[in-house]
Amino acid sequence: MGQDLRVEPGTKVDLKDYDPDYTGKYRSEQDTLEELGKLKEKLFDLQALMYADNRYSLLIVIQAMDAGGKDGLIRSVMSIFNPQGCQVTSFKGPSDEELDHDYLWRIHHVIPRKGEIGIFNRSHYEDVLVVRVHDLVAKDIWKARFDQINDFETYLAANNVVIRKFYLHISKKEQEERILKRLLDPKKNWKFSAADLKERNHWNDYMDAFDDVLTKCSTKQAPWYIVPSDKKWYRNLVVARVLVETLESLNMKWPEPSPEVKELAKKAQLTGKLPEVP
Repeated sequence: MGQDLRVEPGTKVDLKDYDPDYTGKYRSEQDTLEELGKLKEKLFDLQALMYADNRYSLLIVIQAMDAGGKDGLIRSVMSIFNPQGCQVTSFKGPSDEELDHDYLWRIHHVIPRKGEIGIFNRSHYEDVLVVRVHDLVAKDIWKARFDQINDFETYLAANNVVIRKFYLHISKKEQEERILKRLLDPKKNWKFSAADLKERNHWNDYMDAFDDVLTKCSTKQAPWYIVPSDKKWYRNLVVARVLVETLESLNMKWPEPSPEVKELAKKAQLTGKLPEVP
């Protein structure tokens, strides 16, 4: 799409080099609607194929600053998935039970089963982001977690969990406009918290933390994508395209029917009616 989105392993990321308002060849939402519609139809069909194939699961990790568009992306693109085979998990501050386990326990607990899709709204990366920015754990602890997370994701990938991670990249100005709209809209201001404003004071610290995450934890098995997200419609198109390309690359197949079913199908084709079974 013009601007490199996938972070190749070994790439030193500086988010200042990525334009959050980039839209490639597209100039308006109208330019993307037809393509996005076709991609969503493909996603619907590919989910059904993955469920039938039952060899892989898909884990979608979404990270962003506050008001970065995580909920909107899930609503706009991933609502196409059949909810019977798709689970969205939102990770907030850990509960007392979760604090009594290692930090990856609550993550592993909700990894999708084979044939299913899991969507993480925030994720295990909070344990190298929030804890770092707010000094919740010592530096040597959160620094060690980069390798731990890579090992964890490598283990998942070895067990046919297909991982795609998306950082929704917005500008500080765009965030300000979105938070202001949220504050002024009676239908949305229930989502507003004064903490959102306090977190803005740490913008530069978060950018440094995300630079490290994207640099250290984009691997062949679990790549990060930096998605320009000032324009929501372009964000939706990018993510839908990546997901379609990912699922199509798996070479999934519909299961072969049993000999009995093949025989019954042959009879139905000849008669145009449901065959009788003795």
